[in-house]
Amino acid sequence: MLGVVVGERPELADQLRAAGARDAVTVADLDGLAKVASTAEEPLLLCADDLVAHTAVLRHLATSPVGPTVALLLPEGAADVREERGRLVPGPPTAAFGGALRVGADDLPALVAAARGATPGGLDALPAALFGTGTTIFAHRVRLLVATRASTPPDRVAAEAAVAAVDSDAAELRLAVKEKDDLFATYFVSTWSPVLTRWSARLGLGPSAVTAISVAFAVAAAALFAVGGRSALVAGAVLLYLGFVLDCVDGQVARYTRNFSAFGGWLDTMADRAKEYVVYAGLAIGATRADLGDGWTLAIAAITLQTVRHKTDAWYGALHDEAASRSAAATGRLSSLSNRVQADQGSIMYWLKRTVVFPIGERWALLALAAALFDQRVALVAVLVWGGLAAAYTLLLRTMRARAMRVPVLATVNTTRYRDDGVPARFLGRRRIPPLAAAVVAAVGAAALLFVPDEINRWSVLAAAVALVLVAGLPAAAPHEGALDWLVPAALRAVEFVFVIAVGAAFEVPQSLVYGLLMVLALHHYDLTARLEKRLGGPPLHWLSLGWDGRVLVLAIGAAAGLAGPTFAALASYLLVVFGAGVARAWATPTVQ
Repeated sequence: MLGVVVGERPELADQLRAAGARDAVTVADLDGLAKVASTAEEPLLLCADDLVAHTAVLRHLATSPVGPTVALLLPEGAADVREERGRLVPGPPTAAFGGALRVGADDLPALVAAARGATPGGLDALPAALFGTGTTIFAHRVRLLVATRASTPPDRVAAEAAVAAVDSDAAELRLAVKEKDDLFATYFVSTWSPVLTRWSARLGLGPSAVTAISVAFAVAAAALFAVGGRSALVAGAVLLYLGFVLDCVDGQVARYTRNFSAFGGWLDTMADRAKEYVVYAGLAIGATRADLGDGWTLAIAAITLQTVRHKTDAWYGALHDEAASRSAAATGRLSSLSNRVQADQGSIMYWLKRTVVFPIGERWALLALAAALFDQRVALVAVLVWGGLAAAYTLLLRTMRARAMRVPVLATVNTTRYRDDGVPARFLGRRRIPPLAAAVVAAVGAAALLFVPDEINRWSVLAAAVALVLVAGLPAAAPHEGALDWLVPAALRAVEFVFVIAVGAAFEVPQSLVYGLLMVLALHHYDLTARLEKRLGGPPLHWLSLGWDGRVLVLAIGAAAGLAGPTFAALASYLLVVFGAGVARAWATPTVQ
């Protein structure tokens, strides 16, 4: 990364170097900046000559993982840019530009055009000029540390004194904690987790190492839940709590040490889901061993509910990001109300809204408390009840808001990847049928199979699989332009998961084996979603995973052949091998940290 000072303070070049730039130069104006950018092949860290800030502020901007091009926003000052959901967007200003900007290598041609075409105004003219080139600018806000614009010598002296008065290391440790977290994490984890964060940094433990330790704690908790007995349940609850603390610490270590990597973000996402589902399995085993009843049935229902819910979370977030880029994020009465409540962090409504949706901290706390105070079955029932209510609540509100925004999220992407279609759907998908309606009909049809397991035989299971693939696959290539089409990937996950459950019940496949296949499928879908959210494309071996439609047909054919159990085991093993090979191919490179 090259640092560039725009203005008449060359001494800022040393600060840019200290912030992480390999070198720094000073240019007089935007014309000089355009000349530097036209020959650059690496990101640029730009700084206006009137900015006075901690070096840590510039280092945080230089290392921000939110996107390639990031602008510094100040807590005070005249508003001259508009921020929506962490991005700068055109519209009435709501925030003050801080006079510092990191521009990614891929955006350098846009920077050259913007610098040459910007109206007078120095670096402050760049955000608006970059909008004109279609560049996405992410936002980085200053908290706890000092950053201000000082145009006169007295102002500069006062600003430098304010910078010197702040303990930057203590501030950075506090900044490592998320600004807006959920209730349990805020009051029962983040109050003391920075101590572990500092210890981890001093011991040289990176974020991925902390994640691995967190996984070990969760696996140990699951094993204790499986063993059963009051002492084991209490010990498992304690380990589960500590595992969640470490799950928060890995992100804090990344922010504190500025050690970000694409692999680390992917690993954190995958580990969170894998840990939770391993704990469900441990509770199911324990419930079965203690003769508490339908432990595996509850675990199967829980993993299905959470996986489908997470798909709606992912693409609803994409909906809001798309809306923000079109300046439509706050349209409608409901969106305005939500924004006001979210802004009031101390209100009861704020905490209710963050808690009612059942985030991961609350899920782990409920699992730990229910298991320690009652038993494994109660823990799974509690997760299902709260999770079901949260799913109904969020689906209702999100549907209303999405209809108000009317933004087509999947209209400009390759929907084949988002849907996880295989060869059958790609071959069939030539009909202009509403894709969401078709996916919902297929999901209802798959659910109907759960109520007639005794009526399913080798021929009916084949007919059901073909019908589901036809109904949901026919509109695969149709434009996904509806306001609610962001629900299509989640609906297709429901089709596949419910069909797996129905076939397992009808052909008496061991429930532990059904759960194992569902867990492998969940990992596959989380891997796919995590990559698509970051615009990385699908996994490198995604074509080998057969698609939801191909997997449904394989299961049906195996069951019809009288080999339901072996087919479940073979498909789970095959997908696990494909998943592992894809992970190795994508991440096992010298650049991965």
